Amino acid sequence: MRPPSGLFPAGPPPRPTWREPYPVSGAGVAVGGVTAVAWLLLFGLLGHDVPSYAWWTVLAGALAWLTAAVLVRFGDRGVATGIAIVTAGGWSIAAAVVAVRWAQSGDWPLW
Repeated sequence: MRPPSGLFPAGPPPRPTWREPYPVSGAGVAVGGVTAVAWLLLFGLLGHDVPSYAWWTVLAGALAWLTAAVLVRFGDRGVATGIAIVTAGGWSIAAAVVAVRWAQSGDWPLW
């Protein structure tokens, strides 16, 4: 038998292989999560009552998400994922604290 000339392919073309430039790893997600917990904790401790705690948490979360957006574009996507997940959880906790205070007092606590 003669080897094929390549004029008529014998099988389907090989599938392209895509490589992630910054692959997400579990360690990166954990580092981002631990860093975000510490960040939100430090900002949350600046608040002396529910409104100040909530506003400090919103500010810290916005800065953390800005950092995560930069990391998604230029850095480690795993760390950015950990930051985003923990920040969303921190905002949820702050929202629950505000809701409980609002339900107890009947007055919106953030104004």
